[in-house]
Formats: sequence, C-alpha cells, structure tokens
Amino acid sequence: MMGSCSDGYAPLFDSNLTNADYNPAVWTVDAEGVIAASADDAIWTKVEYENFELAVEFKNDKCTNSGVVIYATDKKNWIPNAVEVQIADDWCDHFDAQASTGSCGAIYGHLAPSEFRLVKKPGEWNSMKIVAKGQDIKVWLNGKDITAMDMRLWTDGTKNPDGSDIPSWLPKPYAQLPTKGFIGFQGKHGDATIWFRNIRIKQL
Repeated sequence: MMGSCSDGYAPLFDSNLTNADYNPAVWTVDAEGVIAASADDAIWTKVEYENFELAVEFKNDKCTNSGVVIYATDKKNWIPNAVEVQIADDWCDHFDAQASTGSCGAIYGHLAPSEFRLVKKPGEWNSMKIVAKGQDIKVWLNGKDITAMDMRLWTDGTKNPDGSDIPSWLPKPYAQLPTKGFIGFQGKHGDATIWFRNIRIKQL
C-alpha cells in the first residue's frame, strides 16, 4: 500500500488502514502492506474521488472473482450505484473462454476488454491502472491498454451500445451515473481469495 509520491501518486490507504472504511473482522493487512479479505465484503475510502489515476497490484486465487469499484455513491447498495472494473481469474473453467464483460479488465456487465487472459495465473502479482476523467474511463492490465469506456454512450439500463444485455442488477444507465464517489475493493467470493498491495492514487 505504501508508495513513493515522487511520481505524483500517494497511497490510497495508510499503513494501518485508519483512513479506510471496512470491517476489521474481514480485512487484514500484513507487514508488507498486502490486504486481503476473509469474506465477501468491500473495503472503501472514506472520501469521494473524481478525476483520478488509480494504480493497484493484485494477486488472484484459483477462480477469483473480484473488482475495483469507482464512482460509488452508496457503499451499502453499491452494485447499481457505481462502476466496477472486473478482476477475475480468466484461467478458471467457471468463466467464459473468451473476452466478455466478466473478464479481467472489463467494465463489469458493460464493456469487455480488447484482449483476453492478460491476467497472470493464480499466485502471480498483476498490475492494473484505471484512469477516470469524468465519463471517460480507461483500464490498463499488466501494462496493456485494454478497455476504454465513454459512459455517455450507455444511455440504456438494459442494453449495451453493441446490443448485448446488461445484467438485471445493473439497471441504471451509466450515462446518468455521477462521476464522483468512493473507491472500493471487493473481498472474497466463495473460496477464492484476492490480495491487493501498492494501491496508489493521483488526482488529475
């Protein structure tokens, strides 16, 4: 979590997570600054962010299904009130065998990444960068620019611009979502853990 500020970045969370909103019975941080969860519960910033560049390293377990949540305006009911950048173990048989809106680096339920299985296999560290400027969102995974969204194009709550279905639990058109909100990280889904470290932010 700790990182140099010489490049304009600052740690999103402090070393003791005192500036985070989370359940201490679920989330832990080790001596190396790696955070992990024991249940399906998110860890959040206490303040809202807009126009930022977010860098994070993550490590998947087998069949991890997690995500980085931005623009969240409701921490308790965040799923329809936020944008989720998907983190997933694309190598798991449970997931699609090709790029989809559930693949690692996707804008979940809305936009698939341009490349598939750029995420490393479970147990290896990955890097992700998210640049959010108003309604424009870009995602890099392991150094490759793979997802670019213009939220203005998502004017419907049931269909994506390409005609594919949006999951029913995401009914709010992204064109109408606020572009300022809390940043969060999903916890453990099922038996698959997720680990995060070196979470840093730069205001734009």
